[in-house]
Amino acid sequence: MKWITRSHVHVDRVACPWLITRFIDSEAEFLFVPTAEIERIARETGAIPFDSPGAELGHGPDGRCSFESIVEKYRLKEPGLLRLARIVHAADVAADIDKDPIARGLEALATGYSLRFPQDMENLEHQFELYDALYAWCRMETAKPAP
Repeated sequence: MKWITRSHVHVDRVACPWLITRFIDSEAEFLFVPTAEIERIARETGAIPFDSPGAELGHGPDGRCSFESIVEKYRLKEPGLLRLARIVHAADVAADIDKDPIARGLEALATGYSLRFPQDMENLEHQFELYDALYAWCRMETAKPAP
């Protein structure tokens, strides 16, 4: 399937493609376009919009980020993934940046990757390794017995 979002990826627009390829569509193809082009190109290509204005898989009225919208739509329940969703939310939603101790670090890394790799696909290629590692940590954290 094709998926489409705004160009110049940052936290949510990197986390969502990672989530999609790892849990929903391993053959996903991503299109990154200017915001004004999303609806037209989505119609022409059949691409599924995410993290863009008005998209079902975008920021919700309840304050959730696009990553959380995808987790909800596809009924993903794995505890490590839900922990990662909380980190992504806090890193992506400026008002919530301090609601998770890892969020500022993830936001800083996203900014650094954008500076090093301004081309969206190249940025994704490099950051997927970061999300794989962070997800592994989240799985370890959620597997620990409660104190």
